[in-house]
Amino acid sequence: MSDLDAIIAGRRTAVAAAKRRAPASAHRDAALSRADRRDFVAALLAARTATTPAIIAEFKRRSPSSGDIDPAAEPAAVAAAYERGGAAAMSVLTEAAAFGGSLDDLRAAREACALPVLCKDFIVDAYQIWQAAAAGADAILLIAAILDDNLLRGLFALASALQVAPLVEVHDETDLRRALAIGAGLIGVNNRDLRTFAVDASTVERLAKLVPPGRVLVAESGYRSAADIDAAARCGAGAVLIGESLMRASDKETALRRLRGA
Repeated sequence: MSDLDAIIAGRRTAVAAAKRRAPASAHRDAALSRADRRDFVAALLAARTATTPAIIAEFKRRSPSSGDIDPAAEPAAVAAAYERGGAAAMSVLTEAAAFGGSLDDLRAAREACALPVLCKDFIVDAYQIWQAAAAGADAILLIAAILDDNLLRGLFALASALQVAPLVEVHDETDLRRALAIGAGLIGVNNRDLRTFAVDASTVERLAKLVPPGRVLVAESGYRSAADIDAAARCGAGAVLIGESLMRASDKETALRRLRGA
């Protein structure tokens, strides 16, 4: 079993356990009655320029590919630093077993800043979207490679109905065609192969050429310098998601300012 297979199996087990503790209806009222929504897409569009993409700064304590990154990190402090550093939005890893995250991290991060927050997880069930929306997520990650067509379409529709922006992540041409077929306007191109963890920066360059105008392209994985971000911008990325290089920095605000060229 690959690490990806293990993560997905773990998420399915965790969702089943969560459903036994509290049905989806327990999250429904909070998800539907939110009065504090933050427009994730609008924040990216407002922050990007013709030559500079918006930055989505990520909070994660560890990852399967890198092990511990900043295991003692506190989401509220990191969120405040990212906001001061000029991030347009924030991503929070909420998967527990491999990344050490939780929805409590998302809540704490969101309370500590005014940035819209992406719930970054391995979403395999509609229940997780109800949970994330109730916890305050402004956007949700949907990984095309781990979802069949019907589930991808259904999860996309649910997130959209809840006004939680669905960021559809793709890794190849087939994923991208599927994302476009359901009308995805926010498309993440991940340079990282989820099964081998190898990073190939040419993935964004190759797939960006196939993304029609009017979509927001988010470049993911492998961005560590201002030059890397400039390269993504030249490919047509409207935003770049950066996690590990920021989380390894002792001064995350300064590190983010440097990445932005500020």
